[in-house]
Amino acid sequence: MAGKGAPDFFYKEAQRLGYVARSAFKLVQIQKQHKLIKPGSSILDLGCAPGSWLQVACQSLGPFHNGGSVIGIDHKKVKVPSMHCDSRVQTVSADVMTLPKRQLRDLSPKQKGYSVILSDMCPLVSGITTKDAALSFELGMRALDLAVGRVASVCNSDGDNQDEEQCNDPPGSDDGGVLRVGGHLVIKLLESEDAKEISQICKPLFAKSSWLRPKATRPSSREIYLICQGLKPEIKI
Repeated sequence: MAGKGAPDFFYKEAQRLGYVARSAFKLVQIQKQHKLIKPGSSILDLGCAPGSWLQVACQSLGPFHNGGSVIGIDHKKVKVPSMHCDSRVQTVSADVMTLPKRQLRDLSPKQKGYSVILSDMCPLVSGITTKDAALSFELGMRALDLAVGRVASVCNSDGDNQDEEQCNDPPGSDDGGVLRVGGHLVIKLLESEDAKEISQICKPLFAKSSWLRPKATRPSSREIYLICQGLKPEIKI
């Protein structure tokens, strides 16, 4: 819904086209502009509730015979939407902040990791700008850590969060991430200096990085998407 008023354009379009939420159009635009998902891609969707990105991701894979897979992770139990999804889509109920990388890798095709990682995770907004930005940064760093491993911490020049490891991976057991070399990463963040910091961390790790504020973003929202393309092989541990 558009604030307290009538349903907005994207809400109406989502209902018309069978998407479970208007947020589908954010990934539609990202995919249209950057073409991250290709036939045969293995996709990890972090914070997949309510499932609209699962729908767009599956659609972007093309016909079933093209192959590919979509794994959605959320702390809520998410039912795979009946429209725009097929058997290539699976969901897992788990806390992204504590889920070991080795378990995520085991869910990927042939346990070789993912070619695209999407993070639409966002904290429950409190209205306190600094608090919300800090929580968003924490989620963004977790997505980055899952993607590239401890390199994300090494590249964090501040070093303030390096001892605050929030995953269940024992040190040295699985330092690498679950994003394949050449793969792509999308992270939703709230605009802040912290968000810029994540961008700076990502720059040397990927061939290209850019920002996008999708048209379907509500005018009152501070959310923005960091799009990282082409994970460089030299940073893999």
